[in-house]
Amino acid sequence: MAAIQEMCARIGLVTQRGLAGNIKTHVRPKLILYAFAMLIIAANTINIGADLAGMAAAVRLLIPVNSAIISIVFTILIIILMVAFPYKFIATNLKWFTFALFAYIASALVTKQDWLQILYSTFVPNIDFNKETITLIVAILGTTISPYLFFWQTSEEVEEVKEKEKRTHHKIIVTKHELKQAQEDVNLGMLFSNLVMFAIIATTASTLYRFGINQITTADQAASALAPIAGNAASLLFTLGIVGTGMLAVPVLAGSAAYAVSEIFGWKEGLSKSFRQARPFYLIIIASTCVGFLMTLLNINPFKALFYTAVLYGLISPILILAILFIANSRKIMGVNTNTPVTNILGILTLIIMTLAAVSFAVVSLKS
Repeated sequence: MAAIQEMCARIGLVTQRGLAGNIKTHVRPKLILYAFAMLIIAANTINIGADLAGMAAAVRLLIPVNSAIISIVFTILIIILMVAFPYKFIATNLKWFTFALFAYIASALVTKQDWLQILYSTFVPNIDFNKETITLIVAILGTTISPYLFFWQTSEEVEEVKEKEKRTHHKIIVTKHELKQAQEDVNLGMLFSNLVMFAIIATTASTLYRFGINQITTADQAASALAPIAGNAASLLFTLGIVGTGMLAVPVLAGSAAYAVSEIFGWKEGLSKSFRQARPFYLIIIASTCVGFLMTLLNINPFKALFYTAVLYGLISPILILAILFIANSRKIMGVNTNTPVTNILGILTLIIMTLAAVSFAVVSLKS
């Protein structure tokens, strides 16, 4: 995760162009880019709908209001945040929502768990390589090493430089110090995200799965099921985590889709621009969020939607990682800031693992 996201950050800083723009210019055939961009937009929109449904269900545990009304409120709030406010305000306030992720770590700590067994199972896992497990592995890889994060990371580094240029009124030349700072930020973010994921997996295994509860269809069911097993504190923290994570994820999902499409078609893009300056970019954000909201009215299981979009991300990520490796190793594009041997080893290893997982999924799916 850290290696791939660091490459994306470095590509954005050095080229001053988003990932889709770089792929469009330097990678052939372009048809692959268009196909993958459409897949990512579709998956992101489904993901947005699932997040909004999960947030609405979680809020209903605290406030007994109709889910559709809660979803409308969140949809309007997110659209106003993305369209009406400048990039600096969005970046600053989105960071505060990351604190909601501590709720998952806290819920793991307040839940009674056998930590010795958890540590043992972490390093000596019991894995059966059947269709169900392979699908789960693809989903886990897809939800952590996700295409939408590639596009978002690259474009956000470009936005950061634009913001500095706007503030200082002169052209910013990226230095080794800034590249190192970006790497440290990525490493810290990836470490934290893995701690959160570990806490979620451990708590789920020790509570719901241990008591045979493995058919959860809504967020409120998950939180309600946690209460008698792990205590009311854990279920409340779980609920707060869902809302905070959703407020963090939906703008990123909608924004990454807008960056990708705008760069492909050469439209003006960026959260640093006003709605009037980048109308198509903001219309994509609005459309993705609104279509995601409409999905909440179809009574789709948000957990299944999130799971299968994660599988889709896991299947399309290897091609994008290959493109990222090509760009990050090109002296023509990156100059002296190409990959180090360690970054290449990690990147190629990630590519191999995700490709094997995707191929294994395709093979077991064809057999069944």
